[in-house]
Amino acid sequence: MIYTITCNPSLDYITGTEGFRLGKTNRTTSQLLLPGGKGINVSTVLHSLGIPSTALGFTAGFTGAEIRRMVEGLGFQSEFIDAGEGCSRINVKIKEFDGTEINGQGPRIRPEAVRQLMARLEKLQAGDFVVLAGSLPSGLPGTFYRDIMKALGGRGVSFAVDAERDLLLDALPLHPFLIKPNHHELGDLFHVTLTEKEEVVPWARALQDRGARNVLVSMGGNGAVLLDERGAVHMLSAPQGRLVNAVGAGDSMVAGFLAGWLERKDYSHAFRLAVSAGSASAFSEFLADGAAIRRLYRTISNEQKGREE
Repeated sequence: MIYTITCNPSLDYITGTEGFRLGKTNRTTSQLLLPGGKGINVSTVLHSLGIPSTALGFTAGFTGAEIRRMVEGLGFQSEFIDAGEGCSRINVKIKEFDGTEINGQGPRIRPEAVRQLMARLEKLQAGDFVVLAGSLPSGLPGTFYRDIMKALGGRGVSFAVDAERDLLLDALPLHPFLIKPNHHELGDLFHVTLTEKEEVVPWARALQDRGARNVLVSMGGNGAVLLDERGAVHMLSAPQGRLVNAVGAGDSMVAGFLAGWLERKDYSHAFRLAVSAGSASAFSEFLADGAAIRRLYRTISNEQKGREE
């Protein structure tokens, strides 16, 4: 079983405007409310690919109740814990300006809620996967992801970590199965600018040297790179398509990689399915469904086979 942990989930208010102007009253042309958070996104795409998962995390207040209600409607198992103080955040995303967001802070997590989550994780078994993704709300230490990994050490549980800077670096000595920085995040770790796939390789390998087993680096329109734990380097260009919505594309890649690995235990297949899932979501209004991901996978596989022949 895969367990995704979203410590700071949100209600994402996605709005469209015409001629957005600072300092003026702007009217929306479209609006949508969705449950947000990297772990929730991963569970959503896993469900679309036919892979079961359980979404864990913290919610609070009336927004937290709505997040739980909406997640239940997505069709996968969820077990969110009441944080106890404040309200889960609302994030505003403006469609016309890709990447422009106003993100809330989220609730303060009470110690009892943390104990409840850790007690739930105590039930995990060998062969389970845990996805640790996204930011931490107030009340949680900056070592929280590492603390979870330490608590489950020696049980045969594998971890995927999709987080920035210290949250990611702190996890490396505990040998996560997968980490997924994008090329900007990877460059920031080493104070370099990375634009080409070949430039990514030595820096991704540096993260392997620090303990990561598999390093998957997303590069937007330039494709992706995977350094697998067996020493192989995989590269793929981005499939052809029109960018519609980049939100959740990276989370979709994590879901695609885990789904592909569980299907065949083959890193080449997992990498292609990761790129297919990330690209299909980027080409979709929302997170891509399984059929769209599989169609794109066939296209990528046929193109790669043609180059090999």
